[in-house]
Amino acid sequence: MTVRVFPSPQALAEAAADEVAGWLSVRDGRRSVGLAGGSTPRRSYESLRRRPVPWRQVDGWMTDERHVPADHPDSNAGMARRALFAAVPAALHEVPWRDDPAAAAEAYEAELARLLPRGVSGHLEPGLVLLGVGQDGHTASLFPGSTALTETTRDYVATFVEGIGWRLTATRALLGRARRTVFLVAGASKAAIVAEILDGSSELPAAVVARASRDPLWLLDGAAAQLLATDG
Repeated sequence: MTVRVFPSPQALAEAAADEVAGWLSVRDGRRSVGLAGGSTPRRSYESLRRRPVPWRQVDGWMTDERHVPADHPDSNAGMARRALFAAVPAALHEVPWRDDPAAAAEAYEAELARLLPRGVSGHLEPGLVLLGVGQDGHTASLFPGSTALTETTRDYVATFVEGIGWRLTATRALLGRARRTVFLVAGASKAAIVAEILDGSSELPAAVVARASRDPLWLLDGAAAQLLATDG
C-alpha cells in the first residue's frame, strides 16, 4: 500500500490524472479504466482532458451506478461523460437502463465479460480502477453490511441500500482482481474514516477492497489525511 498526500483537492486531482494518464499510455492494445462517481473523481476527469493519452484505445466502465438512466443528473456515467468522455474519443460503457435493477446488473456484467480481459484464473481482470470512499467507509456501492461484499460468483450486482435505494456495483471479487487500484479521498469529513481504514484492521468495505487489491495507491488531500499517524 502506498499513501500520498497533497495540499489541496485540485492538487490531488492533478496527481490522479497523471497516474491514470501514465498507466493508460504505457499499455498495448485496448486498455480499460474503472470509473468512480463523486466530486473528487470529477475533478480528476476534468484534468485528464489535458493529458496526452491514446484515447481511441481506452474503454471506460462504471465501478458503480445509481439506478437511474444515464441522462439523469444523478448518474455517475453522466457525470463522467460530461467531465471527460464528451471531450475525448474514448469509449464510455454505461450501465444500461432496466426497470429491474437486477436485470440491469446482469446486462452490464455481460458487457464487462465482453470488454475486460481474463487472467490466468479465467476470471475477468480489470485494468486500472478508480475508487472513492464515503463517510461510512463504503466504496463503489459496497456499503457496510452489503451482501455484495461477500459475493464470490458474480462480478456486478444490484444491491438495495437502506435510505438510499437501489445501486448497481462491481463486487469486491471483481475490484480485487484489478491490475491497479487507486483510491481518491478529499475533505476533512473523510479524515476519521480514512484513519480507521488505513490502520490495517478495519472491516469497512473500502478496507476490505483495499486488502484484496494489488498494492493499492491512496491519493489524499491534507484535510482527509489530517488524522493519520506520522513518523516521529
